[in-house]
Amino acid sequence: MLHHVELWVQDLGRAEATFGWLFTELGWTEHQRWPAGVSWKLNETYVVVEQSPALTGPHDRMKAGLNHLALHAGTRQTVDRLTDQAQHHGWNLMFADEHPHAGGADHYAAFLENADGFEVELVATAATE
Repeated sequence: MLHHVELWVQDLGRAEATFGWLFTELGWTEHQRWPAGVSWKLNETYVVVEQSPALTGPHDRMKAGLNHLALHAGTRQTVDRLTDQAQHHGWNLMFADEHPHAGGADHYAAFLENADGFEVELVATAATE
């Protein structure tokens, strides 16, 4: 099981607005908070968003490192609802021409990107497809 992921961001407030909304909608709760960061937890796994002074540049999902986070989102209806609401919370739908099957014909998901270039994939669980 994954323990945690730490994402370094250029603008904590902007990242908190996008990730905080999404994690809360998916049932995660705020876990930790300090002046330069915040984290959200679901069961034993947590994700940290931190504005680190050691950051050397903007995030680029197309370079070595994190490409995207794939998150269980529940039913197809939940994926659809979150996709519709995401644009009001700093996320843009990627691969709109292939949505919701951009990951393949048997894969129901939304691929979203925020202003800082972080991508999340909201996956409908197999049991709900």
